[in-house]
This record gives sequence, structure tokens and C-alpha cells, in this order.
Amino acid sequence: MGAVGLRGARDSDVVAIEALLKTEMLPAMEIQEWLSTFWVLEKDGGLVGCAGTERYGEAIVLRSVAVDPSLRGTGEGERLVGHVLNDARQGGAKRAYLFTGSAAGFFTRFGFERCELTDFEAAARESWQWRGVSSQESLKAFITPMRANL
Repeated sequence: MGAVGLRGARDSDVVAIEALLKTEMLPAMEIQEWLSTFWVLEKDGGLVGCAGTERYGEAIVLRSVAVDPSLRGTGEGERLVGHVLNDARQGGAKRAYLFTGSAAGFFTRFGFERCELTDFEAAARESWQWRGVSSQESLKAFITPMRANL
């Protein structure tokens, strides 16, 4: 087995990113629109991880974090998320927000804390995720909003 590479996403990755997200039961929305902020993990010529951000002023929304089950527990997911957050920080982001179903414990490793929807700053409320979660009461029971200072 080959090494796991980390690189910026390309147009040719969109279908594979969408497939990975669907496999993990995550929404595969607006990938192409935010592709320039996506990073991927690649192994043996296949895409095995992805994560992206949406930028709203000094805030980002971390999104679409998925790693193939074969890589769980190897530290590759942490490497991917750490790189994405560092890239956003270097680009001037000061705060990060996200939504998760069951991975809150994973994201606390990066300084994220649970918060309320109302804790998202106004600019970050422009994200499709915030609008979707805030408008659907049924989702609120299953989704955990989180925030962190970068």
C-alpha cells in the first residue's frame, strides 16, 4: 500500500468527493462552488478523504470532512483537518464554525466547542448549512453546532 498524499482538490475530484460524502451520509452540496477551499487525501490513485471550508469574512464554516473507514485511527483525518484549519488561519480567518452529527469529540481536538445556532456570527449564517439546519426543526435534534477561535 502506498503513502497517503494531501493536496488541494481539483475539478476532476468533484465526483469522487461527492461519492465519499454520500457514502458517509453527508450532504454533497455546493462542492464545485467551494472547490478552491477543499483539500483531499489520496492513496493508491484514489480519493480517501476530503474537507473544505466556506469563507465568510473573518469566519469559516468547516464542512464536508470525510475519511475512508480504512484510514480511521491512523491520524490522517487529524492531519487533513489540521491542514485545512491552518490554511484558513493563514488566509486571515479568525473563527471557525461547523455542524456535526456524531463527531463532536473528534473536533474538540482542534479547539471546537459546542455552541448554539444563535452563536454563529452574522456572516457565517450565510452558509447553506446554517440556513438549512436553522430552518428545519427535525435536524436540530441530530446536529451539533460547534465553534472555535483560530
